Amino acid sequence: MLSRKSFYNVFRSNDIITDMERERFSRWPEALIILQSVIYGFGDPISKIAFEVTPVYTMMSVRYLIAFIICAVIFRRKIIHTLKTVPVKAWLIPGVCIGLSYLLNNVALSMTDATSVAFLRSLSVVMTPALAFLAYRTHYKWQLILIQIMVLPGTYLLCVRGGLSGFGAGEVVALAAAALMAGALVFSKNYLEMVDAASMTSLQAGCSAVLALLGCVFVEGGIHLETTTGTAWLIILYLAVTCTFLGYLMQNLALTKISDRAVALLQSLCPVMTAVFALLLLGEQLSAAGVAGALIILICVAAGAVTR
Repeated sequence: MLSRKSFYNVFRSNDIITDMERERFSRWPEALIILQSVIYGFGDPISKIAFEVTPVYTMMSVRYLIAFIICAVIFRRKIIHTLKTVPVKAWLIPGVCIGLSYLLNNVALSMTDATSVAFLRSLSVVMTPALAFLAYRTHYKWQLILIQIMVLPGTYLLCVRGGLSGFGAGEVVALAAAALMAGALVFSKNYLEMVDAASMTSLQAGCSAVLALLGCVFVEGGIHLETTTGTAWLIILYLAVTCTFLGYLMQNLALTKISDRAVALLQSLCPVMTAVFALLLLGEQLSAAGVAGALIILICVAAGAVTR
């Protein structure tokens, strides 16, 4: 009879685990970002329900505070060690980028059409490699850059089926949110060499909470939960636990293994997932152009995975 150790050694042998199986197991970072897109895709339509009874910045403040408390309870030792040993910029820059990105995205939504915001936000797909080159001289294969550019017409067809509503202040804010999301990916990728994924997630959630609270004070005059219903509270908990805590953590774990460019490309699946859940939950139908756009995005993501 084989001992446990012998059995483990046999399982690890080249005869049992083929190169193809190793390649499949190595895809877990991509799987995390795909799961993140599914989680965010479900979160977008249910957020609309909560926004009807809870002010935007109030909901975001509570969401990020809950996420940070969860992080602090689970990862408190790692957080303290990071704060003591790592330069502040290593976690503050990615934290401010991701926090401001989500805040400005919501500001843009209040100023212009959601479809325009969704399309302009997708520009982070091409902004990410450009910023990585400018900041760190990171080079990518031209085929991968071409694939990322091809995501844009697909996103346009999916999100802007009736055409852009114009280009005003709301669109400028949406572009700033896209640039900040690119910054969050690029700088997180760089500083994750100094900061572990758990600490990065926790401190990003903390930065997001502080920025949301500032917006809450200056825009809404404080936290207002008087009209928040039980359903809205459940939505806030979902957004805090899955979209923020798990979403940030999955993104940071993936960035320790794959490029920021690959993460940005995979995150272009998010509007596809949003469209699917909007159909299931809200009855929103996709036009033929929207279906074509979703297919283009899926093809680009698959091509990007093959060309990795």
